[in-house]
Amino acid sequence: MSKLKKILIIIQRSNGDVFFSNSIVFNLNKNFPGASIDILINDDTIATARLLSNINKIYSFSYKKKKQNRYSQELELLKKIYKKYDLTINLTASDRSVLYCLLSGKKTISAIEPSLKKSWWKRIFLSHSYVFDINKHILLNNFEALNLLKVQHSNHVTPIEISEDVNIRIKEYLHKKNLAQFFIFHPSAQYEYKIFPEKLRNELIRILYENSIQVVVTGGKTHLDKEISKTIPRNKGVINLIGKTSLEEYAALSKYSLGYIGMDTLNMHISASQNKRLFCIFGPTNIKMWSPWSNHLEICASNSSPVQTYGGITIFQAELPCVPCGKAGCNDQHDKSLCLDHINPELVYREIQNFVNNQKV
Repeated sequence: MSKLKKILIIIQRSNGDVFFSNSIVFNLNKNFPGASIDILINDDTIATARLLSNINKIYSFSYKKKKQNRYSQELELLKKIYKKYDLTINLTASDRSVLYCLLSGKKTISAIEPSLKKSWWKRIFLSHSYVFDINKHILLNNFEALNLLKVQHSNHVTPIEISEDVNIRIKEYLHKKNLAQFFIFHPSAQYEYKIFPEKLRNELIRILYENSIQVVVTGGKTHLDKEISKTIPRNKGVINLIGKTSLEEYAALSKYSLGYIGMDTLNMHISASQNKRLFCIFGPTNIKMWSPWSNHLEICASNSSPVQTYGGITIFQAELPCVPCGKAGCNDQHDKSLCLDHINPELVYREIQNFVNNQKV
């Protein structure tokens, strides 16, 4: 393994998964400094992948192209990666990603399902495998690959690097707006089932600005983001930057903020990696796997609770017997999650105010 020259990492899941792979890349680069590292992702996560450090080449897979022509994309991709790598690490257990892993690497490591019925052939043909555990944080799941390589590492999430140009641009913007002390408020997410209802999020914003807590509202350019942006209260205490910043610019904003207020999404994890103070509103998500990781304590949330705080991270959940169900909304079809209707904005505000008072902001 000391002679590794070419490494491929496969992450065919969401933006959060791609972001957490940055810690794998960081440790591989540290332990195999001469190796070139490439990455294979789904095309809807390219913006996140481009922020990872020390990546030589990005390959992408498109589900849209798959529907248009079932095999041409797969064949084209295989031509580019077939037996090109000394080591391939696959962080997703799907059949497609495991096949890409087997066909691209001389040595292979992959996540697999716990079910023998699904994973028996993967256990046979892979050089090494580990069972993907839904009751373990995504960071620790990913680090199983490093453990198999006997690579020493700390259990830390590696933050994305921010270019000097972006740092300067954001600092100039904050100076122009006279924003010395502010919180990020991120009301959106990739899916509707993770989004705080309009009435409650606007009530929280109202309480914050009426109590002189400055917020900068952030978000992307998706249809959901645009719809949320239309509903944000117009007030001098609220600056709406939805659709106006890149992910890297968001990271810079977060770096200069007092902390993060908002939903369970990629931006939350970016802020957590910077060791910011977080106030996170969770719906049905499995918090054992996807709660913000505390670099300070090297832990995540292990159990559900209406309010819990660990290592500068506060999580809010509904006090309902079904929480968290782990479904994509109540109907498991990426629709609304009614549990989010049961989180009181006043409760969220009180936790933020306690932090502000203690910091003497």
